[in-house]
Amino acid sequence: MNPSEVLFEGKAPKALPVCDHYCGTEVRMKKALALQQELGPCFDITFDCEDGAPIGAEVNHAYLVARLMNSPENQFGRVGVRVHDPQSPHFIQDIEILIKECGNRLAYITIPKVESAVQVSHLIEQINSRAVQHGVTIQIPIHVLIETHASLADAMQIASLSQIECLSFGLMDFVSAHCGAIPASAMNIDQFKHPLIQRAMLEISAACHRFAIVPSHNVCTEINDVARIRDDCLNAKNFFGYTRKWSIHPNQIPVIVEAFSPQNNQVEQAIQILQAAQDAHWGPIQFDGKLHDRASYRFYWMVLQRAQNSGKNFSQLNSLDWFN
Repeated sequence: MNPSEVLFEGKAPKALPVCDHYCGTEVRMKKALALQQELGPCFDITFDCEDGAPIGAEVNHAYLVARLMNSPENQFGRVGVRVHDPQSPHFIQDIEILIKECGNRLAYITIPKVESAVQVSHLIEQINSRAVQHGVTIQIPIHVLIETHASLADAMQIASLSQIECLSFGLMDFVSAHCGAIPASAMNIDQFKHPLIQRAMLEISAACHRFAIVPSHNVCTEINDVARIRDDCLNAKNFFGYTRKWSIHPNQIPVIVEAFSPQNNQVEQAIQILQAAQDAHWGPIQFDGKLHDRASYRFYWMVLQRAQNSGKNFSQLNSLDWFN
């Protein structure tokens, strides 16, 4: 029996690839697709209509995104799109074009600069209405960027909406919204030290875990400093509870994937504990001198879920009945 059915009554927390790679120009979108084909679906790709579309060419850009979404290069179906913010006249235009042209290929739609749960609920209704109109047969997952005071205040309510799959922290816009009261260094190296940033990160993460969705950490502005990128990842993962992080350059992808993925010894331990638990019909067991029960089984099952989504130990996990 699948552990999700036993341990979570069939409603296991959402597990997504640990890296969300953003790209907006045609060259970079094509490079990202090629890299995904090479590495496998260990990272998602988000085509960017908000910052990626040249001024005055928003319609052409949306059609370009749709063509790439529908292309054979989108091999794994793990490509989403960030649309313009809801206050922009291009928001509805993006939604209309993308759902009509490639609705069934959208892994998710990311909505930036939202203000409230009521607004997000209304936006989801608009998306779903157009999906029905254009014969889309899937319910498109929705990702939301939390980057304003208002959206942070409503983070718990936004996370509770049934179609929401992921909340992302928009660090740079959030710092800017404080009109100079937070130093610029908090956009990068000091982000984990400033109390107002800590508060925002924790509230977003807590809201996500309350409703079993994915908290995604903001970009690291360093491109070549591998140690700094890794430190950002480990801080976000180990101290703030994030299970996913944005990438803005191909150099960042392998660092993020490695940092957020379980280590080999953690995967092996999780397999051993869960196999022993299954043999005990999911009752309490002793393993390596320690007591384990369903609380720890849930933890170790999510370790395996994250390992599978990162592409680590693929052959080992694929041999288990749980993943077949």
